[in-house]
Amino acid sequence: MNAPTDFTKSPQMLREAFKNIKTEQKLRNREAAAALGVSEGEIIAAHVGVRESMSAIRLRGDFPAFMQRIEALGDVMGLTRNDSVVHEKTGTYRNVSANGHVGLALGEEIDLRIFYSQWKHGFAVTEETSHGVQRSFQTYDAAGTAVHKIFLNEKSSLEEYMKLGDDWTAEDQSAGIKTTPPAAKEPPKPDSAIDVDGFQLAWAGMKDTHEFFGLLKNFGVARTQALRLAGAEFAHRVDNASTRQMLETAVKDQISIMCFVGNPGMIQIHTGEIANVKVMGPWLNVLDPGFNLHLREDRIVETWVVEKPTTEGIVTSLELFDAQGETICMFFGKRKPGIPELTGWHALADQLPRV
Repeated sequence: MNAPTDFTKSPQMLREAFKNIKTEQKLRNREAAAALGVSEGEIIAAHVGVRESMSAIRLRGDFPAFMQRIEALGDVMGLTRNDSVVHEKTGTYRNVSANGHVGLALGEEIDLRIFYSQWKHGFAVTEETSHGVQRSFQTYDAAGTAVHKIFLNEKSSLEEYMKLGDDWTAEDQSAGIKTTPPAAKEPPKPDSAIDVDGFQLAWAGMKDTHEFFGLLKNFGVARTQALRLAGAEFAHRVDNASTRQMLETAVKDQISIMCFVGNPGMIQIHTGEIANVKVMGPWLNVLDPGFNLHLREDRIVETWVVEKPTTEGIVTSLELFDAQGETICMFFGKRKPGIPELTGWHALADQLPRV
């Protein structure tokens, strides 16, 4: 059996292998990278400084300042994903701010929570596709996994894209990057090591949903473990087909939802009604103007309805987890601070088939 090719020593070999496998198997960039045993970030970086069907410019750091320039591009498509779901929103990046390594974009269309400590590599990417030339800004973490991508469309300002790319071009335009595998996660504590009574009391005393993450940290509880230990009053499992049922009911009853999709470096949020839910093989899709969601239903291992107390009343979420206990995505009813959640959303969540 032949040893796997070490592409880190030859970006040219990686480019050639990438081009061949894309042509032969009609794969997307992320899929082609996985098939070659490298990260998507390594694929993009291998195209730095070349003029081929794909070319890339390495961007310098200071990503918070970079993101504050994105509004000038006008209408674009922002894409955030993890292994199980892709979230695409079209609009303009407005009210972009940063406080240290944490940032926000608070527009009507583009709504982001940004964690810049995970942003290690950035590129301006030009790629020839079957639909024409595609231009984007793409960011990756230390492992070469995509954090966030911004794609131009026919309404975007190409002039501002070129100007921003020029202003952020790094001195080093050599091909390739060095990646670092993500650190192994510590296994959760056994239930017997958790102060369950104290944890349930603290949960019942929450005043805001944002307190939840501090709660997990304070009691040393993993995410799905927390849901198991919260008690039936606050969390219960539902059938893994519940997401499809929820989306179809939200369309039928015109219930506005919030959909959160994230990875360690970004959370992207859609708020509003949805109209077109379609199933294509393992993919559960929302295909609306301005919002697309592509969810691998076959990767949902646990689905929970979760209720968190706040000063405005209970906030209910539908939360999906994969085989590793990682969050795939979360759904809420449309709400804003100071306003109770939609009664229709709460009723919808309560009707989902319990496990």
